[in-house]
Amino acid sequence: MAKKSKKQQEALKLVDRSKAYEIKEAVELIKQTAKANFDETVEAAFRLGVDPKKADQQLRGAMVLPHGTGKTQRVLVFAKGDKAKEAENAGADFVGEQDLINRINQGWFDFDVVVATPDMMAEVGKLGRVLGPKGLMPNPKTGTVTFEVEKAVQEIKAGKVEYRVDKSSNVHVPIGKVSFDDAKLIENFEAITDTLVKAKPQAAKGIYMRNASVASTMGPGIKVDVSSFVR
Repeated sequence: MAKKSKKQQEALKLVDRSKAYEIKEAVELIKQTAKANFDETVEAAFRLGVDPKKADQQLRGAMVLPHGTGKTQRVLVFAKGDKAKEAENAGADFVGEQDLINRINQGWFDFDVVVATPDMMAEVGKLGRVLGPKGLMPNPKTGTVTFEVEKAVQEIKAGKVEYRVDKSSNVHVPIGKVSFDDAKLIENFEAITDTLVKAKPQAAKGIYMRNASVASTMGPGIKVDVSSFVR
């Protein structure tokens, strides 16, 4: 285990690891424990009562955070004709067809999100081996396979985030930066929590929202009381 720095040790002393804090108090603690010399990302983590090995308990989707993530996403769009022009007008960073596929096959990955029109998926699907492991493969469930490219690009630029349960039944979502106002971080956290609760698979049994926490990039995890969301 890597030895914690003096700053990290000081930050740990501020947090009661056995306590689940109200989100307002948790956000205040994030500000106190963020000791890095850069604007750290704030991430929310949720442990859900689902079995991701079962198809009817998998969870994946996307939503637009009320106040974005604080990061401008570089959007690549696979489209042709009028849809390519639509993507360019919407602010996509890269738009193309086979030319972009060739660049990616050569090892180019200077983008954060990939959108594709359905008529491009036969070719884009061939990139599955390189885009899939990086979590960049377009998917209808997250709204990244669509003919509504203008809407897709605008939502991503506005702060759209994807959520997906991993093999350990956890979901990790960025909810902003340490520099955000407390109210914005709170609203973003409440928005993703509410979204996950509403997305509960019908097949999930028992306690669904097992626990939740928030943390800055270099800071300690802070447990959050989410009981008010699951009554």
